[in-house]
Amino acid sequence: MIYAVWIPLLVPFVVVPAARWLADALAPARAVRLLAATGAGLALCTVLSLALLVVPGAGRLSAVAAAGEFEHPLAAAEPAVAVPLAAAALALLVGRAAAMARVARRHWGQLHRAARSEAGDGGELAVLRDSHPDAYALPGRPGSPGRIVVTTGMLHALEAAERDALLAHERAHLTGRHHLYLVAAELSARCHPALGALRAPMGYALERCADEAAAHAVGDRRVAARAIGRAALAARAAEGARAPRPAAALPVAAGPVPRRVAALLGRTAARPRIGRAAAATLLACLVVSGAAALDATHDLHSSIEAAQGETP
Repeated sequence: MIYAVWIPLLVPFVVVPAARWLADALAPARAVRLLAATGAGLALCTVLSLALLVVPGAGRLSAVAAAGEFEHPLAAAEPAVAVPLAAAALALLVGRAAAMARVARRHWGQLHRAARSEAGDGGELAVLRDSHPDAYALPGRPGSPGRIVVTTGMLHALEAAERDALLAHERAHLTGRHHLYLVAAELSARCHPALGALRAPMGYALERCADEAAAHAVGDRRVAARAIGRAALAARAAEGARAPRPAAALPVAAGPVPRRVAALLGRTAARPRIGRAAAATLLACLVVSGAAALDATHDLHSSIEAAQGETP
């Protein structure tokens, strides 16, 4: 256990370079699923490893030893090492749990405030009378589909076909519940700091999913690319002058727009080998981290039985 328990805490640092390549090298939907699974899996293994570090040191305390009916010391390390290590791991666990609770509470509050601020006839589309171009998807609370918010300035900045592509893009964010993926990535980052590197590729992959949905809806990738590019330029030109968006909004100008437009137009070089290598790296990280956590758990269980005087 002494070695295996540390592996899940170190493996997340390996996913950083692989995640950066993944979003461009794989299909957007596959990249989203793999990034989400990697973040959630590695976060879970991190929490489990911290918990496993707490137990042996806690077993050195007389009250815990008596409650567990330990006849022998649980940890192989001396109390001067095991107890402070357990205290540090416990402090990290409590801190991570508090940070995750804050993220969940903030997101829930944002959804409620957004629902109140955009209250109206309950339709999918809300048009704001504002000359400053802007458009975004506003996720709804559980059970609510959310709304697409667009200003009159944005509608005037685009042609009819481009407006259709823009609305299809934002609709894809709502139907795909993309905000939940972003929250999951944020929660994973609160479990392990290295997992914060997954947020940017995840955001880009989600935008690419919405871009592809827009292209499919209008049947013309050039129209979709032109709509995304013009909408992003118009929104950014009005930055600072327009009304602030709700915190939960998914704006049309999110992510690296030039890369998104190039991908729609097919101007990015296909890199299947890099995509396969990046995907294999992330999957290997998940397998190694999970196997190490299970091995450390098994070792701890055996140590507890030995400390209780049970014969194998």
